[in-house]
Amino acid sequence: MRQLDLVVIVVYLIGIAWIGLRKAGRQKSAKDYFVGEGHMPWWTVSFSVVATETSVLTVISVPGGAYSGQAFGNVELALGYVIGRVVVATVLIPLYKRGGFVSAYQYLGDRFGLKLQGLASVTFVFTRLLAEGVRLFASAIPIKLLLDEFGVHASYRVIIIVLTLITVVYTYLGGIKAVIWTDAIQMVLYLGGAVLAVAVLSAHVGGDGWARALDAGRFTLFDTDLDLAHVLTSPFALPTAIVGGAIFAMASHGSDQLIVQRVLATRTLREGQKAMIASGVFVTIQFAAFSLVGALLWSYNEGRSFSELGLSSSDNLYPDFILHGLPVVVSGLLVAGILGAAMGSLSSALNSMSNSTVADIIHSFFRSTPSEEALLKLARGMTLVWATLMAVFACAFSESTGNVYLTGLTIAGYTYGALLGAFLLGRLVRRANEVDSVVAFLVTIGVMTYVVRVVKIDVTTGGTTTSQAIAAQWLVPIGVLITLVVGGALSLFHGAPEPGGATASDEEPGAGPDRTTTTAGRN
Repeated sequence: MRQLDLVVIVVYLIGIAWIGLRKAGRQKSAKDYFVGEGHMPWWTVSFSVVATETSVLTVISVPGGAYSGQAFGNVELALGYVIGRVVVATVLIPLYKRGGFVSAYQYLGDRFGLKLQGLASVTFVFTRLLAEGVRLFASAIPIKLLLDEFGVHASYRVIIIVLTLITVVYTYLGGIKAVIWTDAIQMVLYLGGAVLAVAVLSAHVGGDGWARALDAGRFTLFDTDLDLAHVLTSPFALPTAIVGGAIFAMASHGSDQLIVQRVLATRTLREGQKAMIASGVFVTIQFAAFSLVGALLWSYNEGRSFSELGLSSSDNLYPDFILHGLPVVVSGLLVAGILGAAMGSLSSALNSMSNSTVADIIHSFFRSTPSEEALLKLARGMTLVWATLMAVFACAFSESTGNVYLTGLTIAGYTYGALLGAFLLGRLVRRANEVDSVVAFLVTIGVMTYVVRVVKIDVTTGGTTTSQAIAAQWLVPIGVLITLVVGGALSLFHGAPEPGGATASDEEPGAGPDRTTTTAGRN
């Protein structure tokens, strides 16, 4: 009977590539390749944003976390993320849409100069290569376990290569349109799988099962422990989740090209804002659905530990239920949903890295502007380059000790503060110039590297004291503060910028420079 599941998976992989290419059409310019000429419906963009930020590990770890005691803590985090997205929709998206940009970092080029634009983009593509390469390998781990259950014994490297090849087909040919449409389908599939799992589990455990999970605290939403050490180190402490989470979302969704590029593909400013805010609502629903799966699995398994269930970790909980607790074909669909989560984040990363390379790095270091035909060829070529590098990195990591894995998971802490800080420096410190911004950016990355790798806080739990890293949500505001302080201090040593240097962000909609080409309007 497992053959039917395999048929479902194969049909899905072929179908998603075909749908992506059909929806994309033929690109005539690099702008069409990167932002779809700004013609994408807001709801598909919103779904794409959610799929982009959702990896395989999110799909399988949230149920396991809810089962083991995190309860609905991820929903608490999502509430902070919604607040941050509202700020991004109000403050930053108008800058990008009114300027006609295809890259978030083109604003930095207009405000400070091409050096900071290029520096921010280089930082983005290389840190994204690290993070997404690790993410790709991490995605192969549960996929290998699932395939082994089906009797298909493939190595991590084979899985990585196959996933990359299928994804790069529609990403290379279809550009952002293919990425957004396939992301939307993949999000519906894996979220629908969670809803289906909830229905099946509810039928098994009944009302009593819901009551037992509630009594055991598996539906707890807020962590109200306000001990300072706990607040600084736990991602689920209430101030950390809401305040820190909001600032973290401002960086991840306002200054990371991976997300901003999708919003720039919408038709209007209003639709871009709707897509951003709605993505926060959908993420909250998504976290609630996966957390509910974990809570009901706790009742389904009568609260037994992972070792008693024969599982090596919490991440095996949801895949084990998919394979052994669901009917044939249905389990195949849910495995396809897990594959979709992996392919969605990969395709988004490839297109955004290609975008940033062409729109920011090449434009910053090469003054001449190539033709649209040349830019489109270059865009597709860079998609292949980054796909190859990412697959190579992910395959090489399969032989590593795991230190790079930890680095990849905390990569946002190194760069998000500097990126968001650069945007806020441009908006809040009018005296700051290009030198101030570049120095502040580099200093922030240096200081945050030290904070992430060295700084620890002693936390005492049950009489035992352990040293823990600062929660990821607090790393962004620390980095932003450093950027603003350094940039602001440096700006005091020189005069104010010459009048007449207003950027598109300071003008009325439609008053900015003509940005119908892929590159920024400065030569």
